[in-house]
Amino acid sequence: MKKTTELSLKSIYTLYAVVFFFVVMGYTGALWYFTAFDSVVIWISLGLAVTLLVLGGALLWTMRVKLRGMIGKVDDIVERAINRQERMTGYEETSISALENKVHRYVDMSMTHEKNIEAEKSKIKALISDISHQTKTPLSNIILYSQLLGEVAGLDEESSQYVDRIKLQSEKLDWLIESLVKMSRLEAGIISIQTASLPVVGAITQAISQIYSAAERKGIEVRISCDANVKARHDAKWTSEALFNMLENAVKYSESGGRINITAHSSEMFTRIDITDTGMGIEEKELNLIFRRFFRSKRVAEYEGVGIGLFLAREIVTAQGGYIKVTSKVGEGSVFSVFLPVL
Repeated sequence: MKKTTELSLKSIYTLYAVVFFFVVMGYTGALWYFTAFDSVVIWISLGLAVTLLVLGGALLWTMRVKLRGMIGKVDDIVERAINRQERMTGYEETSISALENKVHRYVDMSMTHEKNIEAEKSKIKALISDISHQTKTPLSNIILYSQLLGEVAGLDEESSQYVDRIKLQSEKLDWLIESLVKMSRLEAGIISIQTASLPVVGAITQAISQIYSAAERKGIEVRISCDANVKARHDAKWTSEALFNMLENAVKYSESGGRINITAHSSEMFTRIDITDTGMGIEEKELNLIFRRFFRSKRVAEYEGVGIGLFLAREIVTAQGGYIKVTSKVGEGSVFSVFLPVL
């Protein structure tokens, strides 16, 4: 930036010098013409022209040197303020000292703000950890006890149904709390997503393995078409989480005997992963709403869910420098396209 500024100033100086030269020479030429090339006038005007050119050049050179020195001084002031070094001008009552004082104040305010943000993040992290810990243990115990109760011999049918409901609802609550904790950590920037250039097939197969049993129970065919050399800069663990959330919806909202196709290919800038299903589809007016937190269409009220899966998926993909696009037709199915950066 500094080099660019110097080049721009050099161009301005050159332009002014050229204009000044032509003005002086034009004035001298006009003077010669109107005085019929009088020798005395010629010598006087030549001397005046040379003097003006020298003075003008000296003025431009002096301004250039001073401006360069000023830019260098401002650059040093900013650098010293950022590195928390001793003030360069002290507390003199000059314009440059006033500027240095303002820069130091701005840097101090920025650092204080940054420290406050970090402190808030630490508090949120501690709070989330406490919530997760305080709820995880009781829920795990409830699930365990319900499993033990289900194994007790001699339970009548009604009691068995109650036990199954307790177990099912406990598992739902456990999943919900876990999802909310993930969501909170992502929003607070607590989770560190480590991206690297890796084949995407690993994240895809990991996500498929989590929904395969559910798809098999509904007779849904799952196909994958992905070359082992297709790479993207991503965190395999979290990308798998995002893909799982989309695949889970594909299974949930597809009729028995449906199909899910997963394809992946790379372009110059992005790797694209398409998840195509033959589900119920999404209304056009809801395409911009489905990634909102807790959004659920009235059409899927009969299905289980709380509306945070797609929100989490988008947050994860966005955190990796990517984005998600959706195309859908009601009654025909949907295509969720995940774009992850190649570099």
